[in-house]
Amino acid sequence: MTTPPTFTTAQIDTVRSHIKKTWKTLTRSHEHLLQSAKDTKLDHETETPWLVYISPQEDCPNVQAILERSLSPKDMQRIEIRTLPSEVEAIKEHGLLYLPGPYVVPGGRFNEMYGWDSYFILLGLLRDQEWELAQSQVDQLLYQVQHYGTILNSNRTYMLSRSQPPVLSMMVLALFQHTQDEEWLKSALPLLEQFYYYWVVPPHLNTATGLSRFYALGEGAAPEVLFSERDEEGKTHYDRVKEYYQTFEVEDYDVNLYYDRENDELTNLFYKGDRTMRESGFDITNRFGPFSADILHYAPVCLNSLLYQMEQDLGQINQILGKEELEQQWRDRADIRRDRIDQYLWDEEQGIYLDYNFQSGERRHYEFATTFYPLWLGIASPAQAQRVAENLSLFEAPGGIFTSTRVTGNQWDAPFGWAPLTLIAVLGLHRYGYHPEGDRIANKFLAMVIKEFGRHNTLVEKYDVERCSANVSDEICFGYSSNEIGFGWTNGVVLELLAARGTKV
Repeated sequence: MTTPPTFTTAQIDTVRSHIKKTWKTLTRSHEHLLQSAKDTKLDHETETPWLVYISPQEDCPNVQAILERSLSPKDMQRIEIRTLPSEVEAIKEHGLLYLPGPYVVPGGRFNEMYGWDSYFILLGLLRDQEWELAQSQVDQLLYQVQHYGTILNSNRTYMLSRSQPPVLSMMVLALFQHTQDEEWLKSALPLLEQFYYYWVVPPHLNTATGLSRFYALGEGAAPEVLFSERDEEGKTHYDRVKEYYQTFEVEDYDVNLYYDRENDELTNLFYKGDRTMRESGFDITNRFGPFSADILHYAPVCLNSLLYQMEQDLGQINQILGKEELEQQWRDRADIRRDRIDQYLWDEEQGIYLDYNFQSGERRHYEFATTFYPLWLGIASPAQAQRVAENLSLFEAPGGIFTSTRVTGNQWDAPFGWAPLTLIAVLGLHRYGYHPEGDRIANKFLAMVIKEFGRHNTLVEKYDVERCSANVSDEICFGYSSNEIGFGWTNGVVLELLAARGTKV
């Protein structure tokens, strides 16, 4: 039985209207450069200008001239334009990375362009027929690959060393479905391939399994965490992690790798894992042990599912462009990856997909909503999809889908739920014919979001899906505890879920 929706057409119309208006407030372009350059996540002297870095491949004087035409002289005085050094280590002061066109930011403290948020934002822009903004959103990500080497966690200099889940090929094809612009598609292809190879060569590749892992290239504490993720006592996230290690026994991994108890210091490897966990997009969760410190040693379900999709997408793009031989090569790669996902990530006993530890040679039995990715992307066999659907009760909550089955004080674990994982679960269930289940989850999430919108007049980043509430701060102990408003990916997912309800895929 599909649960009848507990919201009215009038309520839906109010939320739709709000979302439509919000795209404008979340858009950043040259006119908003000073607003974009301001970064609440870093310490900043009041009188000093905000830094904007231009790619060394750009004509810096020309960009400066363009910006001077877009901004008032007063605003230009508050900004300093610099050319980005060719070595990340040479950056002594952090700033915004220039992008030439408009883009939509998530909202709240996330006042810059994010890698995987952009996919769900794009879906919303396309649903809302914001064609120009949708085109620009994808073009800015392609620009990042061309000028900054990859799609960045976000366009700040302290994010240059890490990417985010690879959703670019899906974005390119979603936009192409609307534009049918083959010349543009052809121009995007080499950049898509460049981004693909970022993920499938060492250090992102584990050669023994042929599967990929997240791996941030930077060292030391993440600058944005040191300044902005402080509690009322002034302790940083890293201070709270050290207290945790002092207080609790950890059996998930060898704590000595990550924490020097004698000197009460987190190790370089901890910071590498911490940065890598942020590249995964799931910051923070205990999915890879406490604080995901052990993430470097895992092939994650989410990443490898997305790379399978990227291989399929590159096959499809080559097919559209009439390159049949190349199409087949990409399809073959996808088939190989599907077999590896089956071998390493499918757990027959539990009937869900689990992350694989390279060192132990075992899957980690930490139930996480990424088990729905292989359904969403068509990797699962009908029998596997049935097992996952039968295990829906592990994740189903009054407000949609729990991120994981464990309560840890982290925002990417229970009792929290997030728009992207909800959409992925719904579309995955629909894809394999589990329409009542998918519709039920969609209706639960929409009912919660619409109810909370009625109370707060905004859409937010995440929800407590047990209590069906946007008030989450008191339950989050690690990282940042705020619930950001805006919110780009929630906007996009709400529009997608409204479109998906009752549809037969």
